[in-house]
Amino acid sequence: MFSVDSATSFPISLIDFFGTMPDILFGTASFRDEFATASLLPSVATAVIILSSFMFGGDEKPIKVLSVKPEIRNVEKTVSNTRAGTIDACRRSKMSPAAAGQISVLHVEEGDSVSEGDILLELWNKETKARVMASERSAEQACIVSAKSERDANRAKELFTKGLTSEEAKEAAVANAESSMAACNAAMANVDVMKASLERTMLIAPFDGIVAEIEGKLGEYVTPSPVGVATKPTLDLIDNSCLYIKAPIDEIDAPDVRSGMSAKITMDAFGEEEFPATVSRVAPYVLDLERQARTVEIEATFDDPQNYLLPGYSADVTIIIDISEETMGLPTQAIMRGDNVYVIGDDNTIEKRELQTGLSNWQFTEILSGIDLEDRIVLSVDRAGVKDGATVEVEKSDEDEEESKEVSEE
Repeated sequence: MFSVDSATSFPISLIDFFGTMPDILFGTASFRDEFATASLLPSVATAVIILSSFMFGGDEKPIKVLSVKPEIRNVEKTVSNTRAGTIDACRRSKMSPAAAGQISVLHVEEGDSVSEGDILLELWNKETKARVMASERSAEQACIVSAKSERDANRAKELFTKGLTSEEAKEAAVANAESSMAACNAAMANVDVMKASLERTMLIAPFDGIVAEIEGKLGEYVTPSPVGVATKPTLDLIDNSCLYIKAPIDEIDAPDVRSGMSAKITMDAFGEEEFPATVSRVAPYVLDLERQARTVEIEATFDDPQNYLLPGYSADVTIIIDISEETMGLPTQAIMRGDNVYVIGDDNTIEKRELQTGLSNWQFTEILSGIDLEDRIVLSVDRAGVKDGATVEVEKSDEDEEESKEVSEE
């Protein structure tokens, strides 16, 4: 049987207490009478309080959260593309000879830099070159005759003025000079025709650039594309001094975008590196390739294209619509619906607070009022148990650990 003396120290063990519960509740009358004495009741009350603290109260563990402090920075209102864009060259020529023939000379290789007017490729054209030379000789001869006829005509005019020749002789000399001049001009025109025929057997660089690809090989025959039928070009020339991105933006954002706005281009190939650009074109129509996603195509030109950038890279563009410089900014992730945040107090209890915000993007939001620079703000607002009045424990981020390591090393 269980008995308690008022002088006995308490608490008794929980095992003893629970072991006697049946006797307390359902035991003999004598035991209930003994248990009901005034000396036992304070001990029972104390035991119940302790039991309640174990079962219902206890010490709740603080919720682990990440925190962040506001900082002075530039905050931008931006618009981004809805699908990945593509980098391309402002000038790109996929070239093929205008005439059919056999490739006899390749003056360049893939990757070579060329200047405007350089000959890149020649078809077999020895016969055409010979015709050009023959036409030049004929033109030279015709023009020599024309020059002599011009001198004879001038002499006849002078003699006629002095009365030393007849008018008929003068007019004949002038007519002969005009005829010779026409023959000279015709011969020169024929030279141009022959040279044009020769150029049709060549590929000549229309601008400075880099040879990206050569499809034809020495000895192979090439033919120009038939009308309406596209064939693979013989040579691909790219002007890498001017690159741009072409990407779609949502139709809702399109009214805010104008040519001349600043932009930033990022590419998966270069991680988080950003390349400054300028919006050069906003399409005057909406694309409805997808019924639920109507878009407007924009183009943004690199301000300073680097030599290692290549046409064809997939890329994203962020257009800067507006900017607030040197303002209080907070990661957008920390701001909840209704522009509310959780502020961590000195006792690590969080308080819900309403903000007044300004410009915003998916990374940062401008804070006009509601918090101070020294306030600690809960960043991981989506963790279970994070609510107004909850007690939290701030986890150290990777950046905090690195800073602590640097301080300790110093």
